[in-house]
Amino acid sequence: MAQWRCEADAALEAILTRGPVIPVVTLDDPELAVPLARALLDGGISVIEIVLRTPAALSAIARLRAEVPEMVVGAGTVRSPEQLADVTRLGVAFAVSPGVTPRLLSAAAASPVPVLFGIATASEAMLLLDHGRTVAKFFPAEPAGGPAQLRALAGPFPELRFCPTGGIGPKTAPSYLALANVLAVGGSWLAPPDALTGRDWGRITDLARAALTLALEKRR
Repeated sequence: MAQWRCEADAALEAILTRGPVIPVVTLDDPELAVPLARALLDGGISVIEIVLRTPAALSAIARLRAEVPEMVVGAGTVRSPEQLADVTRLGVAFAVSPGVTPRLLSAAAASPVPVLFGIATASEAMLLLDHGRTVAKFFPAEPAGGPAQLRALAGPFPELRFCPTGGIGPKTAPSYLALANVLAVGGSWLAPPDALTGRDWGRITDLARAALTLALEKRR
C-alpha cells in the first residue's frame, strides 16, 4: 500500500510539473473538447482537467482520449468512488477531487488512477498524510487564504506539495508559483466560456502561450 501511494504521488508530480499551469475546463458541448485540446497544445499546454459538472463531461473525456492522445487528460470534481470508477474506465491519466474523505481515499488506494485530493486546512492535511499522500490540491485557493495560507501550511507540513485551484487568474498565479511548496496552479482562465462558445481557438492558444511563460518562470 505504501509503495502504491508513493507511485501515485510521483505520477501526480510528473503530470503537474509538465505545465505547470493546468486548464480547468467546464464543457457543455463535447464537440468542443477536441478543438480546445488542439488549441491548448498549439500554445504549449499538454495537460487538461475536464470537470464532471455537466452531462457532457464524460463524453468530452472519451473524445479527448480517442482523438488527442498527446494531451494528458484528467477528470475533476470527482467526489465519489463511483465517479472515480467511471473516469478510470475512460482511461484518464489522473483524477481530481475538491475534498478528501475516508471513502474516496479507500477507493483511490485500489485504483490505478492517481487522485489529487483537495485540502484547505491543517486537519485535512493531517488526514491526507495519515494515508501516506504528500501531493494535494489546495482548494478553494483564493477564498481559503491564498499564498499566505500555503506559506503557513509549509511550516508544520514541509513534505506537502500543492496544486492551488479556485479563483486564480493570470495576475495572481505568479504569487502561487513562486512558492517552494507549489508544483502547479489550476485555472479556468485558459478556456473562458465566451472563447469556447465563440470557438475562438486562436485566443485560447494565445492564453496558453502566456500561461506557459508563467510556467517557464517557475522553473528558473
